[in-house]
Amino acid sequence: MTVIRGHWSLDDRLERILREVPFEVPAGTRAVTVKLRFDRSLGVLDLGCASPDGFRGWSGGARDEYTITEEWATPGYLPGSLEDGTWQVWLRLHRVPPQGLDYSLEITTATAVPAQPVAEEPPLGERPARRDVPDVDGLRWFAGDFHAHTLHSDGSLTIPALAELAASRGLDFLTVTDHNTTSHHPYLAGVGKDRGITLLPGQEVTTDRGHANVFGDVGWVDFREPVDSWMRHAAREGGLISINHPLGGDCAWLQPVTERPRIAEVWHSGWWDRRWGAPLAWADAWRPDLVAIGASDFHKVGEDGLPGQPTTWVLAEDTGSIFEALAAGRTAISAGPGEPLLVRLGDELLALDADGLILVRPGGDRQVIRGERVLVPAGEGRHRLETYENEVMAICG
Repeated sequence: MTVIRGHWSLDDRLERILREVPFEVPAGTRAVTVKLRFDRSLGVLDLGCASPDGFRGWSGGARDEYTITEEWATPGYLPGSLEDGTWQVWLRLHRVPPQGLDYSLEITTATAVPAQPVAEEPPLGERPARRDVPDVDGLRWFAGDFHAHTLHSDGSLTIPALAELAASRGLDFLTVTDHNTTSHHPYLAGVGKDRGITLLPGQEVTTDRGHANVFGDVGWVDFREPVDSWMRHAAREGGLISINHPLGGDCAWLQPVTERPRIAEVWHSGWWDRRWGAPLAWADAWRPDLVAIGASDFHKVGEDGLPGQPTTWVLAEDTGSIFEALAAGRTAISAGPGEPLLVRLGDELLALDADGLILVRPGGDRQVIRGERVLVPAGEGRHRLETYENEVMAICG
């Protein structure tokens, strides 16, 4: 075991927020364990790992220990061959107080693979019946959520448990977007098939000046690089990028970007009072052709929103083409899977379960919806349903 002790100052954080602490892995090593110790009452150090061949995992502030072996790894980290040579513990100096922060690292290498911890999985349940939303020219409206977390970052649930929860709420798809890692990607298709829901690959590229989701199995996106490089990576590999919770407290969007991404979480579970019009104003100011999506940003029951709170509806051929439909801008958002909904059906809008709500058109014209299933003419641009108090109930692109 190797023990490394040090001290980070506030000046260290301001000079360079991510630090690499090197350590040696000898030939024949089959397991590496890293334990980080610091006083969490004083600050926050985020944790990750790189090998001579590159990225091996990230857990941010959610963990203070990880193990990487040839056969398995702590969620958030990548199993596989352990190259001999110089590895790095990544430490992001997320919060360092004025007096600084002491830390220690205990690094153990082993020639035998330890037993893998086994998590108990939930039983298979039944999903509710699909909502009766009309098809459009052979395409169907699918209910889903573009932002959720598991044990592979700072969520509380395993992938199967998250899938079971999302399916039980009537979702057709869920994009799993753990922070700064792709360790969850290999498991999504199989688990989703078992649980009756399509789990789509994503990663939340996370910095202290803003978060963005990159959708698709595009490989790990280097969060240490400028945002323009994230966008180039996504475009090069056939993925999409979305601005997350742009007005979200201490993780609001403050990053400079040359070309503004077209997709954004206009409706996030952190929209604490939907009479507050700032998210709508931000969306209008961001770019005229913005594609609005909703996101629960689920981490654990009792925090954030449950999966599908809000729900993003996507008009697609099937759940395997959700990202293509998202790129085409065919989205609508409701507060939940069974809440009032406004969708575009060609030249018309269908308002479902919206009796007494107010339809707001892009130019500001308003009309009261009378009835539970009402068709009205559709114009260009973003429409929404509101209560008489201007509380947003549904959005349609």
